[in-house]
Amino acid sequence: MKNGFRALWVLFKGYWNSEEKWRARGLLAFVIGLNFAAVYLLVRINSWYNEFYNALQGYEEELFWPLVGEFTGLAFLYILIAVYAIYLRQMLQLKWRTWMTDQYLARWMKGQVYYRLQVLRSDTDNPDQRISEDINQFVSLTLQLLIGFLKQLTTLAAFSVVLWNLSGAFTVPLGSYSFEIYGYMFWFSLLYSAIGTVLVHLVGRKLIGLNFDQQKYEADFRFNMMRVRENSESVAFYGGELPETAGFKERFAKVISNYWQLMKQTKILNFYVNGYAQLAIIVPLVLASPQYFSGGMALGGLMQTVSAFGRVQDALSYFVESYDVIAQLAAVVHRLSGFTGHMEDVAGIEGKVERSAAGKGSMGLQNLEVDLPDGRVLLDGCTLELAQGTRLLIMGASGCGKSTLLRMLAGIWPFGKGRVTIPQGDKVLFLPQKPYLPLGSLRRALYYPLSASGSEEQMEEVLRKVGLSHFIEKLDDIDDWSRILSLGEQQRLAFARVLLVKPQWLFLDEATSALDEPREQEMYELLGRELPHTGIISVGHRSTLLAQHGQELRLDGDGGWKIQPILQG
Repeated sequence: MKNGFRALWVLFKGYWNSEEKWRARGLLAFVIGLNFAAVYLLVRINSWYNEFYNALQGYEEELFWPLVGEFTGLAFLYILIAVYAIYLRQMLQLKWRTWMTDQYLARWMKGQVYYRLQVLRSDTDNPDQRISEDINQFVSLTLQLLIGFLKQLTTLAAFSVVLWNLSGAFTVPLGSYSFEIYGYMFWFSLLYSAIGTVLVHLVGRKLIGLNFDQQKYEADFRFNMMRVRENSESVAFYGGELPETAGFKERFAKVISNYWQLMKQTKILNFYVNGYAQLAIIVPLVLASPQYFSGGMALGGLMQTVSAFGRVQDALSYFVESYDVIAQLAAVVHRLSGFTGHMEDVAGIEGKVERSAAGKGSMGLQNLEVDLPDGRVLLDGCTLELAQGTRLLIMGASGCGKSTLLRMLAGIWPFGKGRVTIPQGDKVLFLPQKPYLPLGSLRRALYYPLSASGSEEQMEEVLRKVGLSHFIEKLDDIDDWSRILSLGEQQRLAFARVLLVKPQWLFLDEATSALDEPREQEMYELLGRELPHTGIISVGHRSTLLAQHGQELRLDGDGGWKIQPILQG
């Protein structure tokens, strides 16, 4: 429980101490002020009950319409305040959510944390849901509970005084003696609520874990369907409909099974909460009836007492009525704090590889070591000097660390040590095997990660050079281009990016694997003509790549390496 409150406080305090703190605090204070005003109007309406029902009991028709008019005015003000209290709370919720989302997106993207979470096989599931849904729920539920608690606390303070004054003293006979309990209805309300709060926690505490699991199972089910959609062609080629459907049903079965448990526990809680609420309606009538029937209390006093008891009871029972919301918030806090902790863990992994910029000229590796997260060494003590315009082919058996070496050179792999020196001011570009195409226009995909600001003639020219001239007329079409273009076309589009960026150093991780050998040769020769001074470091398996490179770096996967010139036949 203590850790839960600490996690809640850590998540809560950020926005209220941020650069937006004064506007946020001011808006929150205004919302709380509106809720206090609503409580004041409820006290006025409670007093109105006394006058109105006494007028009815006394058949005082001349007071009826003025009292109806007074109630109309009070009700109108209450409605106006209640509406704007909710509207401004939603405005505050929107601002808080925007701030938290910006913070989490920045932390998720900084230092390739999004990538490290996958590489390290972190048990953080569905980061997208944490940022899109859990932040929204956290902000919404926190404000709902915070403002509701303050409102009920004010209601308790105001109506406790009213109830104390109305309930008078209750005489308790004890043999030949008797003693009086002043404000007995208030004390009974307090006792009733305390017992109810303890019991509701015992009845509903299982909801916290069930809500947490429900969110996880729902997200896993959605993610499984998303995976099939993203890999629909591969699934179709394999004819994998049956195993995928089985996977859907397996994950959905967890959703349904957990939801049944959630339903059963909620049913038990609802039995208790509704029974508790209904009993609270009759209790004040029973308690106040002796005074009423003895003539010590008029009808108006009875109705005012019942109303005041209800308000006090509602305030004291806030925890009972809000237990389901509290359970949801506890689950959200657990998920968000876990996600935050995992991001901090992976962001805190500092690589021991020194990266430095040198003068114009060559790129160097000094005593470079590349490791796996479990400590296994893939490459040990690699020292190379690569002159400008060098063409180096990295080869070796699958799993020997070729792609991992490229990740190290890109600065996204934190496991290893040594030094990497790249000439100062030189542009570096990495092409993975499957190019990433962002959603949007083909023009945007072509220029990624740069902004699409080049001339029309330049874009058309590079598309022609890579054999994609038939897409020139579709440059401004917005679509999912990773679905429309074949993998070979995507790889050629990546080569078009190279011609636009014009890097001094180009790293290719099996970037021609989907091209036939003549097209592969054509792409490398295109780079030779257009970018003759660009250093090219390629990872690949095909022997045809040997003809496009001058040196070969062969890795054995156990730390050993050998570099040798490629003799062209």
